[in-house]
Amino acid sequence: MGKPTGFIEYKRKKQTYRDPLERVGDWDEFVIPLSDEVLQKQGARCMDCGIPFCHTGLPMGGPAASGCPLNNLIPEWNDLVYRDHWKDALDRLHKTNNFPEFTGRVCPAPCEGSCVLGINTDPVTIKTIESEIVDRGFREGWILPEPPPVRTGKKVAVVGSGPSGLACAAQLNRAGHWVTVYERADRIGGLLMYGIPNMKLDKRHVVERRINLMATEGVRFVTNTEIGKDLSAAQLRDECDAIVICTGSTKPRDLPIEGRNLKGVHFAMDFLRANTKSLLDSGHADGQYISARDKHVIVIGGGDTGTDCVGTSMRHGCKSLVQFEILERPPDTRLPNNPWPEWPRVYKLDYGQDEAKARFGDDPRTYLINTSKFVGDENGVVKALHTTNVEWVPTPGGPPFRSVPGTEKVWPADLVLLAMGFLGPESPVLDQLGVEKDPRSNAKAEYGKFATNVPGVFTAGDARRGQSLVVWAIHEGRSAARECDRYLMGSTDLP
Repeated sequence: MGKPTGFIEYKRKKQTYRDPLERVGDWDEFVIPLSDEVLQKQGARCMDCGIPFCHTGLPMGGPAASGCPLNNLIPEWNDLVYRDHWKDALDRLHKTNNFPEFTGRVCPAPCEGSCVLGINTDPVTIKTIESEIVDRGFREGWILPEPPPVRTGKKVAVVGSGPSGLACAAQLNRAGHWVTVYERADRIGGLLMYGIPNMKLDKRHVVERRINLMATEGVRFVTNTEIGKDLSAAQLRDECDAIVICTGSTKPRDLPIEGRNLKGVHFAMDFLRANTKSLLDSGHADGQYISARDKHVIVIGGGDTGTDCVGTSMRHGCKSLVQFEILERPPDTRLPNNPWPEWPRVYKLDYGQDEAKARFGDDPRTYLINTSKFVGDENGVVKALHTTNVEWVPTPGGPPFRSVPGTEKVWPADLVLLAMGFLGPESPVLDQLGVEKDPRSNAKAEYGKFATNVPGVFTAGDARRGQSLVVWAIHEGRSAARECDRYLMGSTDLP
């Protein structure tokens, strides 16, 4: 701990964003990096706690955890940044995280939610420091290909190239195995490539930079190939010594109400995927995407995917935008049932809502609202939707909420985006391999072992645990690689 009084002397400062009305005019990343001097002071705020909850990753009785699931050595690299030892900080960062440039941009930072300093003041800006460490590492040329010195001769297929698949492939390649990653899309990256918009995570300068590095290290990438359809799972088993399924949780939750089949009602991922593909293919010149330009847009769902739909629609130039959330508005500060070091479930204005507020004058979210039907015009195109307000009370044999009488409302809508979460992995490869599923339709495998009921077949990430965070996907990919290596070699040196 280089600055014992740092947390007293320096106030929290995090990355700033470009002006909302300016940044909606392009698809560039909107974060403005901090200077080295500011970052060193932010690193000095870390108190080197006796029990650093920020990197414990302890379960809290549910799907969430306290601190970083990757067990990042946060106090160590905070101190190294304060001391101006950036390369050493990068080495510490890469010990536990294969892709800090991804988590430093898109992770919601559960580490900050459990920072001890955050008990009675603002927590350390961990995520900001993490992002700058790795970006500086690339700028300085410190991050170079590191192919394994010896090959084992074992072949492993990783199905899916999202964060769990890439982390798994990186670790297995490090152990000396020949790794091939299969991706059904035309570009590698999965959720990182087509699920997260470019302004949050730049594809060419950030995602493809790391993928190219992995390819140089010996990982083989195969695109436009869906296992179970384009290539049978049986053939893959015959060709490989082990398989790791990292296909993600990609079945979207639908809204089966009257008018659902109208034109103009889309799943969020169809909207986001086509937008990014068209952007990368032609800068949107090909028109092969769902445009929100000059449309009344309604986003149904208040999570990160919904926010990304808001930000994307703003960049298209929508006429109006509202976002529906069936839950109540979060409190401004922690409630007694949400104590530190749990993730703080509090109100925040994310980048997309900030942009909509700057353009239209208010936070676009409406809480405690439920859509009852879609209405179309004579051409079968959505033109409006009907809603009612709801209150959360137990109802026998039905949902835990009920409509409030007299609150019916009609909203104009030319484009409706369904961003209500995901229900599990698509199953062709699971079915062909005979992999058992859990009651939620995820691939069944015990946490910590990641082995399915089929010998030599492992699974990790959202395909195993359900929809979750990128940081959890990386954690699971690394862990599954360790167990796969143990299966192949009898023991493992992977962390």
